[in-house]
Amino acid sequence: MENVTIISHPLIQHKISILRDKKTGTNEFRSLIEEIAMLMGYEALRDLPVEDVQVETPIETCMTPMIAGKKLAVVPILRAGLGMVNGILALVPSAKVGHIGLYRDEKTHEPHEYYCKLPTPIELRTIVVTDPMLATGGSAVAAVDFIKQHGGRNIKFMSIIAAPEGVKRLQEAHPDIQLYIGHLDRCLNENAYICPGLGDAGDRIFGTR
Repeated sequence: MENVTIISHPLIQHKISILRDKKTGTNEFRSLIEEIAMLMGYEALRDLPVEDVQVETPIETCMTPMIAGKKLAVVPILRAGLGMVNGILALVPSAKVGHIGLYRDEKTHEPHEYYCKLPTPIELRTIVVTDPMLATGGSAVAAVDFIKQHGGRNIKFMSIIAAPEGVKRLQEAHPDIQLYIGHLDRCLNENAYICPGLGDAGDRIFGTR
């Protein structure tokens, strides 16, 4: 699939398997989400722009690469996307964090926006949108729509597990963005839940039901 990277690293796959287990408790689940996000972020940020800067080592002065341009923007889709933010901040502590709040209509499964706050100037930043689950793709498409409406251009979407239906919908709506997925699951069920999935990521991260 063009523009889709499925990160099949054994460490990521192992941690996703523990996430799936219904016996995994809130504290461990939350920690695993962060760890997986950090491992995925290492791959997703492989193409960050760099520029040579002058540094004085204990031995001599040299030119050496550092990340260039405006700081990275991490934009979680509330609320489950928040669980992935600290994993990326562990890699890039100076990153700015925005938020997009969406809720899903229980009958139509379509997203509705209730909050959008992005770091400026968003058009000059590499933007990583996070949501642990890419199910129908409705929330993902809406989030990227909002970011583009505010001027964002260089957008990456990170999801720990995804359904083929959601990947297809996001690709068709936004063929210019990069998708990074931990595992591509089988399908959606009649309630638009990913199968085999891991249940409701937000409930399991925050200990709610």
